[in-house]
Amino acid sequence: MEYGYAYDVALIVIAAAWGAGAGALVPRAAYRLSVEPDEAWRHACPAGHPITGPACGWLGAARCASCTVSAPAATAAAGQPAAGQASGAPDSGGPDPVGPDPLGPASAGEAPAGAAVQDPAEGMAPVPYRPSLLVPAVTGLVCAALAAAAGPRPEAAVWVLLAPVAVLLALVDRNVHRLPDQLTLPLAAAAAVLLGGAALVPGAAGSWPAALLGGLALGGAYFVLFLINPNGMGFGDVKLAVPLGVVLGWYGWGVLFAGAFAGFLLGAAYGLGLVLLRRAGRKSAIPFGPFMISGALLGLLLGALAA
Repeated sequence: MEYGYAYDVALIVIAAAWGAGAGALVPRAAYRLSVEPDEAWRHACPAGHPITGPACGWLGAARCASCTVSAPAATAAAGQPAAGQASGAPDSGGPDPVGPDPLGPASAGEAPAGAAVQDPAEGMAPVPYRPSLLVPAVTGLVCAALAAAAGPRPEAAVWVLLAPVAVLLALVDRNVHRLPDQLTLPLAAAAAVLLGGAALVPGAAGSWPAALLGGLALGGAYFVLFLINPNGMGFGDVKLAVPLGVVLGWYGWGVLFAGAFAGFLLGAAYGLGLVLLRRAGRKSAIPFGPFMISGALLGLLLGALAA
């Protein structure tokens, strides 16, 4: 009994560490992906320095090394001593704080390190490019909760692997009200394939055929809603419904309904709160992806605990 408890705790700790580590990489990817549909992914920081690193600059912390080096030089040039430099000491010089902008004038500007790019769409919040403590903490907490609910069953690994991608999608949708196909479609394929593998491992608590049918059912339901009111729901939500339906359908139709309903309930509560606070009108657009994902998380936790 003690060995089993220690094993479960170890799984939760490993899941939390994975989530926190993967979550630390999310802000950079969210910054690069948070663009309008007709724009290329961001290739430069707010100051115009190219984003470099592993995987063509997609992996890494949301921190610009050139801005970090330039900030002390710019401070010293303004007549203020830089960190670690005594007042009156000669300036050792440094690179120009504003580098070339591979995306053109739209992403240029003398923004300090850790600044944010103002999205041109009306009402959009600036897209930050700086490290975050909240995102890794939330991702780690989500992974730990999923691991604790699912226990040592094989599908727990699937939930923990997919959770950082779901967090990334929620951030991008919050930033620019967009769910990129480059994330939603591979997420659907990955969920189906990984759950197919989990179904072959002894101890799995779900059904792979039910998962596939769940993806078709929820995606079809959202598609009908899109046809009825295309102005009230984006087609990205329809595509996101497919992977969410797959993971929820794994635990059965009751969990699928509960997770989908929770998403609508959370979105309605948020919209009503904005209206009551007079921060939005009844026809104001809100990003629905984060609420779909949050509802699916609640459904997964319910399904895993009941399995």
